[in-house]
Amino acid sequence: MKIHQFYTDNELRNFTYILELSSGEAIAIDPWDADFINSQLAKRSLKLKSIINTHEHWDHIQGNQALIDSHQCEVWAHQNGEGKVPGLSRSLTANEKIDLDEQSELLVMDTPGHTFAHLCFLVLEQGKPVAVFTGDTLFNAGVGHCRGGNEDILYQTISKQFQPLADHIEVYPGHDYLENNLKFTLNFEPDNEQAKAWLLKVSASDYEPGLVRTTIGDEKQFNTFLRLECSQIKRSLKLASDADDKRVFLALRAERDGW
Repeated sequence: MKIHQFYTDNELRNFTYILELSSGEAIAIDPWDADFINSQLAKRSLKLKSIINTHEHWDHIQGNQALIDSHQCEVWAHQNGEGKVPGLSRSLTANEKIDLDEQSELLVMDTPGHTFAHLCFLVLEQGKPVAVFTGDTLFNAGVGHCRGGNEDILYQTISKQFQPLADHIEVYPGHDYLENNLKFTLNFEPDNEQAKAWLLKVSASDYEPGLVRTTIGDEKQFNTFLRLECSQIKRSLKLASDADDKRVFLALRAERDGW
């Protein structure tokens, strides 16, 4: 199985994905533009098997109907997407495994907070996790907003489902907000040398979104929402040194809303 990541270069800075299966079939994740997806399928001589939507927001589903019309493909998403996700034909549930080919599977993660119909997907190769599609739950150096969701629940999702993931796992998010998020980190943790180094990478003139990819281990070094015990972050937020993780998370999320 091959993962093809495409930066859509739209105003919302979306990523869209095609999973190329050894069978010659493909799965599209959060298709922004049906014509673009079709061109990439044709280029690789792939047949579209299904669409996966991480959640119901328009920028993640707007390519659905045209692809359904062209390919009569299935659409897989959260059950709470019923009536919101065009063409939803299969509701996915937490811990369900989706066979991709002989070596590869997707493990479904039910990840509410950004919305209540949000799924993420852990890529397993020979049963071992190697990557994760995070939609609008976890971004490079940040997390999603909660307009239409809930900050407390997002905290639970991040702390219980993402914080424990192994460091080597690669992160495939729904948008490219890396540069702005690194600046957010440095505003609250100005001594973070990893954030400074990564900011230099993405501020370079030849930087192209998607060519620089982070791992969960990287995120733990510069994503403030995974660094809730950091004393400098607490001081910057004017919180007590013994403030618990949830309070720090909620304070950061409130600050990010106005960033």
